[in-house]
Amino acid sequence: MKTIIVKFGGSSLADPGKIRRAAAIILTQRRRGLHPVVVVSAPANATDELLALAARAGGKKRSARETDALLAAGEQFSAALMAMALEGAGAAAVSLTGAQAGITTNSRYGDAGIKRVNPARLKKELKSGKIPVVAGFQGINAAGDITTLGRGGSDLTAVALARAINASVCDFLTDVKGIYTAHPALVPDARKIHKISYAEVITLAHSGTEVRQLRAVRYAAAHNITLQLRSSFHSEAGTLITAAGGTAGVTCLSIQTKGQTARVALIGRELGASEKQKALTAARNAGIPARAEKAGRGCITLAVPAAQGETLLKTLHAVFI
Repeated sequence: MKTIIVKFGGSSLADPGKIRRAAAIILTQRRRGLHPVVVVSAPANATDELLALAARAGGKKRSARETDALLAAGEQFSAALMAMALEGAGAAAVSLTGAQAGITTNSRYGDAGIKRVNPARLKKELKSGKIPVVAGFQGINAAGDITTLGRGGSDLTAVALARAINASVCDFLTDVKGIYTAHPALVPDARKIHKISYAEVITLAHSGTEVRQLRAVRYAAAHNITLQLRSSFHSEAGTLITAAGGTAGVTCLSIQTKGQTARVALIGRELGASEKQKALTAARNAGIPARAEKAGRGCITLAVPAAQGETLLKTLHAVFI
């Protein structure tokens, strides 16, 4: 039985039509002989709406425990609706809270860490032919209280379950097609990366590009869990995240602007002095007063005045990609 984890982001669950579309993706995988375990985020904007309700009900001062109990409801909402959509399409499905899926955490409300996962219930449901739909972002502590796993915590739910049931891959389905060589809105020539390493994704996060929850990527790296980031609105393959990644050299670029300074990072594998000099030369030839701030085997960062940051990003992308 080839089991996979399929995690849907909130943008893929924003309305009933999108939930039915997500359910159709799951059923397609079933027809291919796969056994999916689904992890869902709260619908888009649901968490903010719940926080707004909390502010109206209890003001700014509220307990962390009750906040977690409230926010976990968003993912449970998605899980139940997804299970209903699957059942409506003729499949057997069951929604599960984080606790029912066997996720035990510490008691750090709002940013809990996973202590262990007991996959017995998941395996039982899979064996019975059902599709488990797990509410992400949550678990239960030793006292039996609901806890949440921090911003983007459904990612951590997905990789933790992937390890617990030895899933062959952990798919993240969102509103983007994958990871790109640069932000496509800034660099029209940016292209989708087919394979990238955990280390490069972590470096991207540190350089200002939020791809996935950082804890989830580190967890996947520690346990060698293959990740795939792809779109729930297109059928094409996405970006695979593995230990090895792709070939050596510059894989992608990132930009981060703070105050009067923009920092453009070249991210890749086995980078060195030659890449640094090539970047500085390209900047100089373009009339951009760049200086190297940081260099390493996985990242070279150039700093420029903020107004010239995007120009440098496009210049270096053209040279290295």
